[in-house]
Amino acid sequence: MIVWTLFLLAVVFILALDLGVFNKTPHIISTKEASKWTLIWVTLSFLFSGVIYWLYTTDYIENPDGLKPAVASMKFITGYLIELSLSVDNIFVIAIIFASFKIPQKYQHRVLFWGILGAIVFRGLMIFFGVMLINKFAWTTYIFGIFLIFTAVKMLFSGEEEDFHPKDSFVYKALGKIIPITSHMEHEKFFILTEKGKKAATPLFVALIVIEVMDVLFAVDSVPAILAITKDPFLVFSSNIFAILGLRSMYFFLANMLAKFSYLEYSLVAILAFVGLKMLLHDWIHVPEWASLGFIALSLLVGILVSLKFGKEKVLTDSDLDQD
Repeated sequence: MIVWTLFLLAVVFILALDLGVFNKTPHIISTKEASKWTLIWVTLSFLFSGVIYWLYTTDYIENPDGLKPAVASMKFITGYLIELSLSVDNIFVIAIIFASFKIPQKYQHRVLFWGILGAIVFRGLMIFFGVMLINKFAWTTYIFGIFLIFTAVKMLFSGEEEDFHPKDSFVYKALGKIIPITSHMEHEKFFILTEKGKKAATPLFVALIVIEVMDVLFAVDSVPAILAITKDPFLVFSSNIFAILGLRSMYFFLANMLAKFSYLEYSLVAILAFVGLKMLLHDWIHVPEWASLGFIALSLLVGILVSLKFGKEKVLTDSDLDQD
C-alpha cells in the first residue's frame, strides 16, 4: 500500500500545485500554453513507464500476474495510449457542453479541474469492480470482449449521429428538480444567491455535473478496453490517471481542431475491435505486448496522418453549438 499511497499523494500534490500556483488566477489558456502542458504530461507519462519498470523489479508493488518489468512497462504505455485515444470523443463532448452553457474560456479550466477529481474517484471504483469481476468470474472477460466489439461495430456503422444537446439531457432536467438553475454567473462561483435569497446553481456547476456523468459513460468503454491489456490494478489505475490528468491540456490544445481529425474515429474502431478480439481469444491466441502496443500506436498514427491529409476542417463556434 506504500506505493499506492505515495502515488495518490503525488496526484493530490500535482492537482493542488495546478490550481494553487499555475492556474491560481482564471485566464484564457492559449494554444501555446496548452501545447506546452500537453507535451509535459505525455513526457511524464512515458517517463513513469520507467518507474513502472523499476517497481516491478522490486517487492514494493504487488505483482498478481507475475509480470516481468519490461512487460509491465509496455502494458502501462499501451493502456495509457488506449485511454488517451478514447478521450478524443470525450473532448468533443466537453466542447459542446461548454458552448451550450456559454462557459467563458477563462473559467473552463476550473470546471475541468474539479471534473478530474470526480473522474479519478469514479474511474477508481469502476476499475476496482472490473478487476474484481474478471478475477472472480473468468467468463466476464468474454462479456467485456463482446461489449467492446459491439461498441466498435456501432461506431463504424452509426454514420451521422444525432447531435448531443446538454440542456435536453436527463442530467440537466434532473438537476433542475433538485436545485434552481440560473443563467447568471459571478466569476468562477458554482453557486450564487438569487434576488429572493435562494441558492442557485450557476452554468459552471451544471456543466461540471454533465461532464462528470458523460465521463462515467465514456469510462464504460475505456475501462473494459484497458482490462483487455492487463488485470493488474496498479497498471490499470495509473495509466487511467495519467490520461485523465493530461486531458485538460489536451482539451485546450485540440478543442478547435477536433474536426480536422475526422478519420481518427476509424482508428478508435480498430483499437476497440482489436482489444475485444484479444479478450475473446485470449485462451487460444497469445498476442505479445510489443504487438499490442505496435498495433495501437500504428492505428493512432495512421488515423492522425489520414485526417490531416484528407480531413475537412470545421471550427466549432458558439453559434453552431448553442442550443438556446
